[in-house]
Amino acid sequence: MITMDTDFILGHLNYWLFIILMMTGFYIVVSRGNFVKKIVGLNIFQTSVFMFYISIGKVEGGTAPIFPLDTNIDPAVAYSNPLPHVLILTAIVVGVATTALGLALIVRIRETYGTIEEEDVLQIERDLQRNEIRVEGSSMGDRADRKSTRLN
Repeated sequence: MITMDTDFILGHLNYWLFIILMMTGFYIVVSRGNFVKKIVGLNIFQTSVFMFYISIGKVEGGTAPIFPLDTNIDPAVAYSNPLPHVLILTAIVVGVATTALGLALIVRIRETYGTIEEEDVLQIERDLQRNEIRVEGSSMGDRADRKSTRLN
């Protein structure tokens, strides 16, 4: 029974690595307040999904799906499915573009707020709203009083 458990674990190693990488990336995104670390966590998460799809597309004993020039196709030959690999190439391009956009937004946040820590940015936003309510409160009527009680 122990050898079967070991064989099961080793036989599904790609799934275990996928789960470990995915949960690591998710943990980094959820637990860290630094925006750059959140982007790194998203990239780890994306990499785990890429690895999962590529491992699904691999056929054991399969060959590349390139047909011979003489078009004599042997039906006994197993071919790997090319679709997951093509989709992953597209996903990698989208992932790089998303990472670039996220990093560009982080640069703008740093220029505006002077920090890339989520808690600091939220605190600065709360302080700006409180200050706006104090300055513009009389022109807002009693809406300013209701909004200030929600911020506290």
